[in-house]
Amino acid sequence: MRREGSAFQGVSVVVLKELSYHLTGARMIVLEWLVTLMALGVVYTGIQQIREVSAEDPFLFLRLFTRSGEGLPSFVSVLSFLVPLVAIAIGFDLVNSERNQRTLSRILAQPIYRDALLFGKFLAGLLTMTIMLIALWLMVIGLGILTLGLPPGTEEVARAVAMLIVTIVYASVWLALALLFSILFRSAATAALAALGLWLFLTILWPLLAPYLATLFVSDTVSTPTDLLNHLSVLQAFERLSPGVLFGEIVGALLDPTVRSTQQPLLASLGLALVQPGAIPGAPLPLVQSLEVVWPQTVGMVASAILLFVIGYVIFQRQEVRA
Repeated sequence: MRREGSAFQGVSVVVLKELSYHLTGARMIVLEWLVTLMALGVVYTGIQQIREVSAEDPFLFLRLFTRSGEGLPSFVSVLSFLVPLVAIAIGFDLVNSERNQRTLSRILAQPIYRDALLFGKFLAGLLTMTIMLIALWLMVIGLGILTLGLPPGTEEVARAVAMLIVTIVYASVWLALALLFSILFRSAATAALAALGLWLFLTILWPLLAPYLATLFVSDTVSTPTDLLNHLSVLQAFERLSPGVLFGEIVGALLDPTVRSTQQPLLASLGLALVQPGAIPGAPLPLVQSLEVVWPQTVGMVASAILLFVIGYVIFQRQEVRA
């Protein structure tokens, strides 16, 4: 049958309904307090560490996001860990809960297509994550101003905003994955376990397996700088299959203007330095050039989110809806 009207008719209704559920639900309130309390502790520790840094540092405010203390990770590390958990908690039952409550067929019996329902649920979840991240970002900036007594510079604000946008994209990847599992599995518990299991594998196990897989494609013998760079390139190619690695590379280059290449941290861990012709060691890069450094990783994350959503969309369109 030929469709009548737009396939996205009713998206706004679904978004408002789902957004109201997310923002007022007990699950989301618990997650918000968990993230806020952890962020406050990490930022407080970071501020204590920053006080030991020279006030002449032109990017002092960015240290709020990257500085870690004794026993506590940096704010960026906390985001890398908690954002997937919150996204999975929001998305693991977006579709299968409607099936289990037998309300999916009633919703689709209204003048609303599956496209609008799925797109609206995804947008509402992403908007919820965006609201939470913006509030968290403003809290960090406000605490920095009150504690340090210095306003951030234009360059620092621009880099912090870029980091916020990248974090929202990072959240969309895990939200699309959770939505996919919510479509594939009728049981919400199974969908949650599958999403959490994949998150644990990509976050903890994959970085340990990637170096061994890289040795299957390159020789263990490194005799020249070219061999070393080739080995690092293959290793990074495997590691970048994890969204957390992509997020870390992007945020690391945005919040540290001295990073000129995504291979620089790996070389530094080996006690080596990346030397580029005509570059002044330690000189900060402009924001535009930092964005150029991480542009491939950013496109990769956006493509991952789109691909996961499209796979879920196709499967959802082919599923049978019973009363």
